[in-house]
Amino acid sequence: MPSNEILKAVFPLLEGADLAACTAVCKQWQNIAQDDYFWKCLCAKKWPSTCKNSAPPITYHKLFKTFYKREINRTLLPPRISLHDLEFYIDFWADGNSLFSQVVPGPALQKGNWTPPPGISPVMRYHLDSPEYKLTLPVKPQFSVPYSQTVTASVLVARKDTNKVACVIHDATFDYVERSSCRKLAFDYLVLSPAYPFVSGIRAWIALLFVEDGDDGDIDVFGIEVDFCDAANSEEEVLWLLDMLDWK
Repeated sequence: MPSNEILKAVFPLLEGADLAACTAVCKQWQNIAQDDYFWKCLCAKKWPSTCKNSAPPITYHKLFKTFYKREINRTLLPPRISLHDLEFYIDFWADGNSLFSQVVPGPALQKGNWTPPPGISPVMRYHLDSPEYKLTLPVKPQFSVPYSQTVTASVLVARKDTNKVACVIHDATFDYVERSSCRKLAFDYLVLSPAYPFVSGIRAWIALLFVEDGDDGDIDVFGIEVDFCDAANSEEEVLWLLDMLDWK
């Protein structure tokens, strides 16, 4: 039996990875392995319905190559904005009185661009040194907040390239204290542009970072942290997410 006939008898029995490997053996094997009939056999095992179309929209080779394995890690395109294009308006209130109000340039929030003060807990230091991406800002001068006070936060962000503003956090209450890492937390759901109607439920978290509280019942705040851990864990992902906001 000629070698071509042997290959044509064997190739339909192979799995996709093995058939693909055959295309790299030699020119003869490549020419035979690229016959769409063999790939139709593979598609018939995985998606039988695709073989019921007498005129499929694409070749079975392309169909199997494209969809046989779910793509998990997709390359993210460079974001269309940078932190240099942004400035943040951050406001805190304690029982309705202004506690902190500052305009913060985007680059000032870059992770790792400042040194935490001495005296923070080991858990807090580990948290700040972790690879998780967060926007952080030192608070100068530091301030204290009694546990009994209700503290709320608002964060707006402005784009210098388009002169538009969007809301990140609207009047969110710090109603959870994570004592192990010395953080007081609040969150709000992002309002995204109508251009993304199927994306929802993404939270923006904001945290007051404080040194271990003393006997007076106050927390001494030395920093602020903003993150979008539901959806973004790198600077590029954060910038893409901010670009999707409902800019006005």
